Amino acid sequence: MKKFYYITTPIYYVNDRPHIGHAYTSLSADILSRFKHLDGYETIFLTGTDEHGQKVEKSAIAKNKTPQEFVNEVSVFFKELTPLLNLSNNDFIRTTEERHKKAVQHLWQTLEDNSCIYLDKYSGWYALRDECFYAEAELTTKEDGTKLAPSGATVEWLEQDSYFFKLSSFQDKLLDFYAKNPNFISPKSRYNEVVSFVKSGLKDLSISRDNFNWGIPVPNNNKHVIYVWLDALTNYISALGYPAKTEQLQNYWEQAIHVVGKDIIRFHAVFWPAFLMGANLPLPKKIFAHGWWLNEGEKISKSLGNAIDPKQLIDKYGLDNIRYFLFKEISFGSDGDISHNNIVSRINNELANEYGNLLQRTISILNKSFDSTLVNVKLSEKQTEIINDTNHTLEKCRNYIDNQDLLNYIDCVMQLIKYGNFYINEMAPWKLIKAEQHEEALSVLYVVCEILRRVSLLMQPVMPSSAKKILDQLNINETKRSFIDFNSLIENNHVVNAPVIVFEKYIDSNDNS
Repeated sequence: MKKFYYITTPIYYVNDRPHIGHAYTSLSADILSRFKHLDGYETIFLTGTDEHGQKVEKSAIAKNKTPQEFVNEVSVFFKELTPLLNLSNNDFIRTTEERHKKAVQHLWQTLEDNSCIYLDKYSGWYALRDECFYAEAELTTKEDGTKLAPSGATVEWLEQDSYFFKLSSFQDKLLDFYAKNPNFISPKSRYNEVVSFVKSGLKDLSISRDNFNWGIPVPNNNKHVIYVWLDALTNYISALGYPAKTEQLQNYWEQAIHVVGKDIIRFHAVFWPAFLMGANLPLPKKIFAHGWWLNEGEKISKSLGNAIDPKQLIDKYGLDNIRYFLFKEISFGSDGDISHNNIVSRINNELANEYGNLLQRTISILNKSFDSTLVNVKLSEKQTEIINDTNHTLEKCRNYIDNQDLLNYIDCVMQLIKYGNFYINEMAPWKLIKAEQHEEALSVLYVVCEILRRVSLLMQPVMPSSAKKILDQLNINETKRSFIDFNSLIENNHVVNAPVIVFEKYIDSNDNS
């Protein structure tokens, strides 16, 4: 029976180039998608670009370009994240595509037909940076009188004709849904935040604009364009073929997991479910809101001008090293600081000294003393028990992945590396060889190779290139690298390949030691 898994990033707003925050979100979805694919699931991993709205129109004008010319140029930078980060996404959606425009207008019409939309006048505080309206109670006022949204964005008073979505009528339905589906929003702190916000009272939501033109026209009223968030959120179903009842929509939609930054949790966990309820459509399975990476204690963002270019980080430290650092450094859901010292520590101490060194020692001894061959290995009862004790690791990792607990996932895998180092040091096969106890030495090396094989299978989602290099050195057949083979064993008379350093230590250019 086929199993389906659908993972999405937010579609990224194209008023500037991508920064490390975009990379972090995309990489998290990539790890989850790769794991599920290796675990036998039919997976869709969707990312893309959000290309409408007033901010885009202003950015285009500032560069003396049409909005379409501007988004065509900038969306390329986001598409280039796929090869830059070695992402496994199998779709990339742009909100300027016809498949998306048709879906948005159909959703609007459905909401209108279901009496969820009405025309009125809007007046209130609006943050252009966030493309969001805020209540007076949510604002703070600076000494100069400037009012700020909770995000820190400047707000301005806006009055205009607007279509409204009857969000207030969904307050009880949403609260009932959250209560019956406590895992719908993760982590728990975000769940509590959303429930508290909805309980405080929902007001009807302005969902159109008539003060700019760059957007999808409201059906039957071209004076208005559809609010950028109603437009953008629809990408998750337009990519599956909505409004057509495609097999993809039927198989994948209710398995959907939206990975988002915590700053856009309200749009995904309140507005989006209400839109779907209003259109009588099923809701996704989960919304996971991760934390922010900070730069010297400040949130990284294009608007604040402190963005970190992921390409610069990758060029400096290496892609798989950065992939490892980002998800080993902090719990997925918490905030963290990009720190040179911490990155170097992870690379040198954990990857080079522990993982890489265990591989290097094991393969080198096999190469030197046993012609690279695990020949006629005879395991003791204790050694068989050691290997069997690792069988449960995959099930533990499945549980971590299903809860988007990427830190504990990596910790769980790296515990095997720690044990492998402890075991090889305790058994000292080099001493056994010197004492001409070759059979005993070989059995020790077999156990370590089996630990390395299992670790590297599980590290494929996190560090795909490095894990491949290690599995290649272990000479594991490429058809035997999915999780169905996790508990199988390396066969007798297996030949490993020559040792090659996978994790180079990072040396600072000013370090003369």
